[in-house]
Amino acid sequence: MEKSNKNGDFGASRTHNLFLRTELLYPLSYEATVCYNYIMNLLKKKDAKKTEQEKVEERREEVLAKGRKFKYPLQWTRHRIVINTILISIIVLAMIVVGGWLALYRLNMTDDLLFRITEIFPLPVATVDSENVRFSDYLMFYRSSMTSIERQSGSQFDESSFNELRNEYKLSALSEAEKYTYALKLAKELNIDVTQEEVSAEFNRHLKVGGIDRSEEAFTKIIESNFGLTKSEYERMLYLTLVKAKVEMEIDKNANNIAKQVESILAESGNDYHSAAERLDGQIIYEETGGLVDSKNIDGGRATEAMKLEPGQSSGRFVSMNGDGFYFVKLINKTETEVNFVSIKVPFTKFDSNFATLREEGKIQEYIQIIPDEQN
Repeated sequence: MEKSNKNGDFGASRTHNLFLRTELLYPLSYEATVCYNYIMNLLKKKDAKKTEQEKVEERREEVLAKGRKFKYPLQWTRHRIVINTILISIIVLAMIVVGGWLALYRLNMTDDLLFRITEIFPLPVATVDSENVRFSDYLMFYRSSMTSIERQSGSQFDESSFNELRNEYKLSALSEAEKYTYALKLAKELNIDVTQEEVSAEFNRHLKVGGIDRSEEAFTKIIESNFGLTKSEYERMLYLTLVKAKVEMEIDKNANNIAKQVESILAESGNDYHSAAERLDGQIIYEETGGLVDSKNIDGGRATEAMKLEPGQSSGRFVSMNGDGFYFVKLINKTETEVNFVSIKVPFTKFDSNFATLREEGKIQEYIQIIPDEQN
């Protein structure tokens, strides 16, 4: 019985302890539950907020993705347009270069467009002693010779004869351009210079050739009509002529010595040109007009110089307008528009001799081939 009571007491005691524990833990459990629920609600709200932001981001990405479908093809198209434009430009440029090369170096064309192109780009037509001959100089000399013939006399020739005449003028123009290039080379070596003032003075002198006082505008029209050249191109020709004349005077010691002999003989003989011609026969060229000639005569400047003199008076030494020698002129008689005179020319020979030597030695290389029409 005692044992039974003990067990009964023990059961009651456990029940009482559980009750006490429940009473003590219940408030804590309730508070924990409340906290748990509160935290979960916060997490749900946070998750709900994050989801909304994600939805916005996703929507934004969708819009951008749709835009990229139009953006990237457009960028690719522009890129392709740039590439195609560059390729087309290169092809066109190559065609122009090849076409220009064929026209200049194979077909020997001389039209105005090619002339202007060669003025911009210093293309060589030949070399003289390693010095480039400008294609524009060659075309300039050719045009100055052929323009008036093509405009005024072209109808007088049949096609074959006219082509042959063109080739002759091309050969002459090429030779002139080569000689003037050689003169420029020598001028550099000899420190010879021609100033713009000298060129302008020569141009102004040409305005009054033949005793006619022309305006610059009128003279420019004349050279454009007769020579197919602008003022600047005509001045280029004058510049080259002056350079060559200075070079020839400098290098031709023999011509200078002969000119001094002429001066001495004329001084001793009272301007007897016959006497000088006899004593220097073969070294000088003696000429008579044989009567009155036009004072506008194109003769290297002799008629113009003679018009400045009085009968019996001698001019003394002066350089030919062509730059190919010294002249002496003696006036016989004159009128207001005509003149009669005798002259002595001391030709320059050293320059031509040196140039011929260069050709013999193979130091002149030409990049175009000009042959008679019947051989084409």
